[in-house]
Amino acid sequence: MTEMVRKITLSRAMRTMQELFPEEYNFYPRSWILPEEFAIFLAEVHMIKDNNPSWRPTFIVKPDGGCQGDGIYLIKDPGDVRMSSNLQTRPAVVQEYISKPLLIDKLKFDIRLYVLLKSLEPLEVYVAKDGLCRFCTEPYQEPHLKNLHLVFMHLTNYSLNVHSGNFVHSDSANTGSKRTFSSILDRLSSSGVEIRKIWSDIISLVIKTVIAMVPELKVYYQSDIPTGKPGPSCFQILGFDILLMKNLKPILLEVNANPSMKIEHEKEVSPGVFEYIPSPVDEEIKVAVIRDTLRLVDPRKKKKLQQQQGEMGAEPAPLDDEEEEEEEEEEEDFLDEDSIDRLELHRRENLEEEKAPSLCLKQVFPKYAKQFNFLRLVERIAALFIRFLGLKGTTKLGPTAFRTFIRNSRVSNSGFSMAAADILYIDITRRGSSYGVEQRDSGMGLQAFVEALCFLAQRRYKSLPLHEQVELLVDFCEYNLAALDEKRQTCGRALFPERRTTLVTCHPDRLQLSPGPHPHTPSSSRGPATHKPVEDQSPRP
Repeated sequence: MTEMVRKITLSRAMRTMQELFPEEYNFYPRSWILPEEFAIFLAEVHMIKDNNPSWRPTFIVKPDGGCQGDGIYLIKDPGDVRMSSNLQTRPAVVQEYISKPLLIDKLKFDIRLYVLLKSLEPLEVYVAKDGLCRFCTEPYQEPHLKNLHLVFMHLTNYSLNVHSGNFVHSDSANTGSKRTFSSILDRLSSSGVEIRKIWSDIISLVIKTVIAMVPELKVYYQSDIPTGKPGPSCFQILGFDILLMKNLKPILLEVNANPSMKIEHEKEVSPGVFEYIPSPVDEEIKVAVIRDTLRLVDPRKKKKLQQQQGEMGAEPAPLDDEEEEEEEEEEEDFLDEDSIDRLELHRRENLEEEKAPSLCLKQVFPKYAKQFNFLRLVERIAALFIRFLGLKGTTKLGPTAFRTFIRNSRVSNSGFSMAAADILYIDITRRGSSYGVEQRDSGMGLQAFVEALCFLAQRRYKSLPLHEQVELLVDFCEYNLAALDEKRQTCGRALFPERRTTLVTCHPDRLQLSPGPHPHTPSSSRGPATHKPVEDQSPRP
């Protein structure tokens, strides 16, 4: 996750979605990657200026791995980018600066909103009902050549502004340099602003951003997490930094993989002597986020539910092998001399859970899945990509694997030969050698694979929006791969009819006989096919 939310990786993922769904992803600033896209940056800026002479942009340059405002600076002219040798070892993203932010007390501020990514498969996302607003410490003025260097005016990072003489530590949620988001919303509501619309736009921004990140995460998830792990195997609390524009439109600034959970700040009580002072605002927001995260991802919650069902006489849900082993271990531990203490602790935990406050984390996905599932197109591409990766732990397609994909999905035809597929592979991997989160192995990463499919879709389906072209091609690939899987299964049953077995599954009230899978049946696709497998019409044994 830390690598996924680096500024360059996130910008690439967001750009892919902006190309496919431009109207849905207009909440992320226009971005360029330095140094590789410096020439493109210059050309595009000059082209926009030629078409719109009144455009007077400001740009903000952010080092790829930077944090807490380190290395960030503003420029008016694209030629002012500091093209030093440092850019080769520490690349950066340059973005169009949002010059008309919403101001409170004449100060610029941003929102730190906490988001829980509970699991990838199935995708579960929760958003905190409140967040932190971090304020600049100098009154805001639109950027011009004489104030570009004033970080306390333009950058909202707490780690920077806390060193300003104007920073105000406050015990109140609606005053000071750090306030709750709910206090800002109350203030806006009192002036007639529709708060529900702001929240709706922010939740939409969060879901769309997570959808953009998930395909790459799934590629690395399958390479790192042991196969066969049921349900959630990991989770992450993310810090979304969001800016409200003057027209109240939310803009995504960045996503933090490890947002600070400190609830205190340093205060120099005497020369060289520091004391840590609790921050009620931080405590109110962050304690609730951590508490509710632990409640939501509790690995024993399912077991507690099964125990409660058993006490009520309901049939408990079946345990998997790992849960059965845990249950056996607990039964053995029950004979230990500390068992009474543990039982008492368990009772106290149950009482505390009953008294716990309501969740501050609100589920937004899959709750609103129907509204956003059409955006999960790149996830389907990632499923195709993962299917052909081959060895466990790899994150890049080799040339042979790419040829196999082209052949098995029947993309190759009279207008696109296997030789053309080889040329496409070489061309894209050469141009996109820096794609991917981590250079574990050489080959074609997911972003390059997406680029290849976009190229193929544009060749095959003309005069359609790009996302429709890509969707048609993905449909075509999934259909042919599902047909291939069905054909292989049919051939396997035809070759070894005498080796089919029968599984006997015992139920409380009856015996059920069901044909078992053939031991030599090839495994099906890792990614779910959109279409049903094509039925083979040949006679079955």
